[in-house]
Amino acid sequence: MPVTPATPQTIERAAGLLRGGGVVAFPTETVYGLGAHAFDAKAVSRIFEIKRRPSFDPVIVHVADEAMLARVVREISQRARTLIERFWPGPLTLVFKRSDAVPLLVTAGLETVAVRMPSHPVALALLRASGVPLAAPSANAFGGLSPTRADRVAQAFGEQIDLIIDGGATPLGIESTILRLEPIPALLRPGALTVEEIEAAIGPIERNVSDESGPASPGRLPRHYAPRTPLRIVGPENVPLEERSHAGFLGMSRAPGGYAAARLLSPAGDLREAAAGLFEALHELDDLGLERIDAEPPPPRGLGLAIADRLLRASRNRTGYCQ
Repeated sequence: MPVTPATPQTIERAAGLLRGGGVVAFPTETVYGLGAHAFDAKAVSRIFEIKRRPSFDPVIVHVADEAMLARVVREISQRARTLIERFWPGPLTLVFKRSDAVPLLVTAGLETVAVRMPSHPVALALLRASGVPLAAPSANAFGGLSPTRADRVAQAFGEQIDLIIDGGATPLGIESTILRLEPIPALLRPGALTVEEIEAAIGPIERNVSDESGPASPGRLPRHYAPRTPLRIVGPENVPLEERSHAGFLGMSRAPGGYAAARLLSPAGDLREAAAGLFEALHELDDLGLERIDAEPPPPRGLGLAIADRLLRASRNRTGYCQ
């Protein structure tokens, strides 16, 4: 599938495809999404088929406004309204009780649904033009690296998608933060909106939530966001020089000697810049055919929590244990 620039004509074409049960890749402020009409179970099933995504992993529903949100959820609490007023549109996903219109395939059988309102102008224009909420996980093969550029989507899926809208590189580069509101606010996935920002709006939130019977939201499986190349989290000072020559290095601002290749996320130590470049840096290292990628641990604060979460899940082997 050729990549198509995000013109008004492209958006109208994409909206028609979505209303007719098609699957369209589009940019958000976080990463590229693979979208389908959220109320059309057959269309949503195509996303699962294309991504090779297991049916027990729920997907996020994207909406354009509160009127569209009201079609997706049963009720909106005052706490939710506070967060919506403060952070929507933006990279915050909230978990609500689903309306009957939302197929259980979208929620992996749960009675709750994860919803967000993206801030990217192309995503919002597409939602408004289509007039329907869109189920849209990241536009990558299940468990793989999320795409922040349209050409990465094309490389992954080719002709399997009806249309790929090119809106340029995504500005934030890391997925949304997911928050469960009931019975108490709880962080389900760290992301592009920091915990500190959320707590400044509604007070303390629970940070260590376990999944007892399957994922409560997207991005919760032990192995996820992973390159093909084995990845481990390690400080370069703990890697002997003789172990570096066939490996790549991913770090914040310093490149130790001896590695076959290195990518620095932010020479200035800026965590927002680091998050924005994380997945593309991993894509680039993954394309080099290296034996291993050594990733330096990020600072344990702000967006460092989201970066650390992605690296931890990427470092797990197929059985779910860290390499």
